[in-house]
Amino acid sequence: MTAQPETLPARRNERSEPSHGPATPRRRSPGGGWRVIADKEFGDHILSVRLFILIAVLGLAAVAAVYSTTAYVRDNAQQAAGSTGLFVLLFSASSPSSQIPPFTTLVALLGPLLGIAFGFDAINGERSERTLPRLVAQPIHRDDVINGKFAAGLAAIALVLVAIVVLVSGFAFYQLGIVPGPDDIARVAAWVVATVIYVGFWLAFAMLCSVVMRRAATSALAAIAVWLVVTLFASLLTGIVADALSPVPADATLDQQVANAQLNLDLSRISPGELYSEATAYLLDPTTQSVGIILPSQQPAAPSILPFEQSLLLAWPQGVALIALTVVCFGAAYVVFMRQEVRA
Repeated sequence: MTAQPETLPARRNERSEPSHGPATPRRRSPGGGWRVIADKEFGDHILSVRLFILIAVLGLAAVAAVYSTTAYVRDNAQQAAGSTGLFVLLFSASSPSSQIPPFTTLVALLGPLLGIAFGFDAINGERSERTLPRLVAQPIHRDDVINGKFAAGLAAIALVLVAIVVLVSGFAFYQLGIVPGPDDIARVAAWVVATVIYVGFWLAFAMLCSVVMRRAATSALAAIAVWLVVTLFASLLTGIVADALSPVPADATLDQQVANAQLNLDLSRISPGELYSEATAYLLDPTTQSVGIILPSQQPAAPSILPFEQSLLLAWPQGVALIALTVVCFGAAYVVFMRQEVRA
């Protein structure tokens, strides 16, 4: 009877100890999970057929535009040898006798296809293949999925644009013998960054369509439809709205005409294409000092060459507006994706 009280504490201690060994720490999501997704998606983009098709289309358009502009740039190079801005004319100028638009215009027209191609099936493609539940079940945060896919698409877009710009630059050096100076290199590099942001907006918009719509074909059609409306009918729509809000009668004064034109310009700046065109004009044309409405009395007597820093300051508002539009589209896609239910 005396030994029983002594054995009770021992039994209590035995019960208090864990029976399955020391507790294992919980698996935590790695902080760089989006990098894992981005590496995997970037590798898929590099080896995909769509990348080679887009490079071929943009490459052919670039070669055609540069070839038609070669004679025009050569004539300007003979007249103003050694002046600033001759190299960037290859990207922004166009021969008056050619029906092919400048290289920058083709990029503004066809560049959104890059973003749409890499983003229209980013999320709903995983849903249709039933791999999204297994993807979010991995030890990573859920937002790493959409962040990694956006980063991979943006990296693939930058790779394509840099490759095309190098191709155009090599063609210019081979055909014209024009060696770019530091100012030319800085302008082209800034323009490439602006182009990546512009195409990144369409990537974010395509990902938004991919998150909202269940089928990849539907999201692709929706993104392409919006691209066509913004590209082809934006000027028509803004003109109708400007005429309704600020009408121009038959006997309109100069102030009424200027007010209507200014309202039309302000409304058109909602379009990312217009913002990109204005930023391109500032960056690739050293003589551009304003893209707004300039009266004949306000025009300078002789065009002056602006340094790169001044052109960058002039293009800064358009760049900030493009970044804001991209953030809004990607933020909407992010919020909708985080609130969606993922079923196995």
